[in-house]
Amino acid sequence: MSDQRYAPLMFSRLTVLVVIGLLALRAAQADPVTHTSLDNGLEVVVIEDRRAPVVVHMVWYRVGAADEPPLQSGIAHFLEHLMFKGTDTMDAGEFSSVVEANGGRDNAFTSWDYTGYFQRVASDRLDLMMQMEADRMANLSFTEDDWLPERAVILEERGQVLESRVGGQFNESMMAALYKSHPYGIPIIGWRHEMETLTGQNAMDFYAQHYGPNNAVLVIAGDVDTAQALELARQIYGPVPPNPAIAPVSRASEPPHLAERRLRFEDARVGTPYVSRMYLAPVRRAGEQSQAAALQMLAALLGGSSTTSVLERALNFEQGVALSAWAGYNGMARDYGTFTLGIAPVDGVSLEDAEAALDAVVAQFLEDGVDQAQFDRVRRQIRASEIYALDDVQGRARQYGVGLSIGLGVDDIDGWVDALDAVTPDDVIAAGQFLLDRRNAVTGYLTQPTTATASEGAQ
Repeated sequence: MSDQRYAPLMFSRLTVLVVIGLLALRAAQADPVTHTSLDNGLEVVVIEDRRAPVVVHMVWYRVGAADEPPLQSGIAHFLEHLMFKGTDTMDAGEFSSVVEANGGRDNAFTSWDYTGYFQRVASDRLDLMMQMEADRMANLSFTEDDWLPERAVILEERGQVLESRVGGQFNESMMAALYKSHPYGIPIIGWRHEMETLTGQNAMDFYAQHYGPNNAVLVIAGDVDTAQALELARQIYGPVPPNPAIAPVSRASEPPHLAERRLRFEDARVGTPYVSRMYLAPVRRAGEQSQAAALQMLAALLGGSSTTSVLERALNFEQGVALSAWAGYNGMARDYGTFTLGIAPVDGVSLEDAEAALDAVVAQFLEDGVDQAQFDRVRRQIRASEIYALDDVQGRARQYGVGLSIGLGVDDIDGWVDALDAVTPDDVIAAGQFLLDRRNAVTGYLTQPTTATASEGAQ
């Protein structure tokens, strides 16, 4: 009976060891990454992965919504849309039509810190993708018939993806409250009243100031020969002249946060009320990622699992006050990161009581320290997740594109798993004690409107 009881546990441990060993082997055999720069300033990253005859081609510009001129919020995202409207030699929409005709797919995205464009095609179409992307890097062209309808498109997009979703509006309000001066407090898509005034000339001015090879990163990942891919890049992108208008953009920095900020967002559409708290947090820095790695481990320990994390175990399973509880960390930004905590209480538990229960669990965790067994388990899970990501060609390309766009180096990107491995339980507690100061945070309640009857009863 005893042997039968423990056999599954022994098998589980053996399986974990085997998997970890295989993952370590996969990491050691990871496809090589080559990083160089062309004479015109374009950074080039090539990642060989010959398992399938497919290539991902990405161009990342080191400019985003945090670099927009005053009163022009949304212009970076607007320009992203207009980049598909044609060049001196291509008609509006022709870019995507050519990609589709060659069996590929393309898209683009805007962040606060960067704007990216990518295509995924058969590897023998790489040169064609390069030619079209290099063309619109320097020769963008559009008319009022192009930009005016596209402005309506981005306004509709704001309505669909943000204003129609109460959680999106709540998060927008939280970010605006978190940042006093820094432009991360302005939504990437823009404020509606400013978006309504954007023009094609605004977009072209932004393009002329920020787009060019000397402010871009080219990432090629997939079924390519590195030497051949680099030669193609030199032939096709090399002749694009650097943009002399490109210069470092100064961003407002955050003044010291000396007082906690709170907001209450009421909306009849709210189904499950919850408490959310955002802290300003350090980001991953070139050559120094230890603090960010400790915060990543802290988030994973507190809220990385729906069944075994500290918050879920205490608030959901032990105390029974939460439907769910969470923690998260985002350090992949140029200036400031965020650390989040949250709780959605069960019926009958107020948001005030839920917040108090959340804070009590976090305080107890920081006082008691990290359980070593749980710490080891979480670190294995994070390491496995990072290594599994090596099997996703587009995901790897994105890692390097994001990292280089926000100021990290290739060594930092390659060394992230090692930085996580170097974190100790004491590092996690020190990071939490340093960061989790409510004067450095905004706490928000998302809930349904208080009825007149309830308001009168409370008086």
